[in-house]
Amino acid sequence: MPIPEQPVWHHANQYGENSACRHCQGIISHEPWCITSNDTVRYAFQVLLRPTLLSLQDSLVLHALGVAWEGNKR
Repeated sequence: MPIPEQPVWHHANQYGENSACRHCQGIISHEPWCITSNDTVRYAFQVLLRPTLLSLQDSLVLHALGVAWEGNKR
């Protein structure tokens, strides 16, 4: 019995013009200065570097999601 021929799938690039960052135009990676252009992204990076900057509200949300605090507890 002959094996049916399978269609050939080609990789389609899922990124396009609409995927580009509106600040630095990066698609896969961003320019180093880009994190300072968006307040939300800047806050996330600051919290990553200094967890004491995490707001009480964000701390409660993360706790409700099951985040386990280590070291300096919030």
